[in-house]
Amino acid sequence: MTTKKNTVKLKWVALASLLNNTGAAFLWPLTTMYMHNYLHQTLTTAGVVMLFMSIAMMAGNYTGGWLFDHWSQYKTALVGVSLSTLAIFLLIFIHDWPWFALLMMLNSFGDGINATIVNSYGSLITAHTSRYVFNYTYIAFNIGVVIGTLLVGVLLPISVVLVFAVATAFYLLLTLLVILTFNVTVVIPKKATRRDRERVRSPQHRRLITLIWLILLNLVTIHLSYSLWESVMAVHMTNMGIQFYAYSMLWTLNGVLIIIGQPLVNKLSPYIRLSSQIIIGIFIFASSFFLLIFAKSLLAFTLDFVVLTVGEMTSFAGLPAWIAQLTDVDEAGHYQGLLNITISVGRAIGPLYGGYVIEAGNYQLLFISVFLMMLVTLLIVLGYLTRIQHLQARS
Repeated sequence: MTTKKNTVKLKWVALASLLNNTGAAFLWPLTTMYMHNYLHQTLTTAGVVMLFMSIAMMAGNYTGGWLFDHWSQYKTALVGVSLSTLAIFLLIFIHDWPWFALLMMLNSFGDGINATIVNSYGSLITAHTSRYVFNYTYIAFNIGVVIGTLLVGVLLPISVVLVFAVATAFYLLLTLLVILTFNVTVVIPKKATRRDRERVRSPQHRRLITLIWLILLNLVTIHLSYSLWESVMAVHMTNMGIQFYAYSMLWTLNGVLIIIGQPLVNKLSPYIRLSSQIIIGIFIFASSFFLLIFAKSLLAFTLDFVVLTVGEMTSFAGLPAWIAQLTDVDEAGHYQGLLNITISVGRAIGPLYGGYVIEAGNYQLLFISVFLMMLVTLLIVLGYLTRIQHLQARS
């Protein structure tokens, strides 16, 4: 008989993040190239499939959050990993058109649930601060990305079936981990008491929820901008005579820097408030897109990507922790789900927006526009946060 506890240990949540993102990192970089070069579909068709994959992930984010709060945390985790694993397992045997696209959408839906589950379980860990928990899981996330992106480059020239088989192995390990370690009892109130309802209606709670929505708006602009590096930046750099291999190595550099630097970021917690650290990090991240206006060589792009990575490691891991600090336990699944939906929205819009602006103008206009988007929404967050802190100081 399984003994139930009231929390999942941090090491298991982090390992789940690592395994899930290793499996996923096999697939996202592969999708457009596989559809175009192997299945002989147009780039437009590949773009549409990527859009629907993002929509499927958003649906998974929302479904995972709702089920986590209203149904069973453990069963929700099982549903997510089962769908992801089934989809990739079937790809070993069925990977022609249109089954490849349909199974990738199913995998994205499952991964959307998985991402929300990892964040939601992480937000309920009480043995460490939420800031420490999400920094730790973010390191695991990036280790998974580095492993997956490196392996897919080695395995794809051998066989695409081998890629799907190895990805399936990581998803099977994830499923086993969830079965063995995630079966815990999480006490979440099912019905609001009168005191709870009064808290929800209180001006302070409403202000915090408004702040969360402003943070999510800023996050849309961040991931809209970040997705440009995954799409149009490859074209921009190769048009300048820089080899695609050099572009792909920037992502390995990104992951390695985060793995090395994230533990150093953890040491900032005694010296700087989490919200201040995140705001500074987002500003550094946004500044990297302004600096892209002047980048003309591989060295310049590399230095710019280092600036971007510093901003990313300073802010991205802290965002789920900040959301967890602003919400209560009974809201964990809902708002962690919204956080992941927001990321998917930005990733879905970014390539379409980038292509439109480049066709209508140029790359410099694109970089300036996304920098201003991030800066304006960040200033709105900062202004509202300052107002809340001022009201708290007066009360």
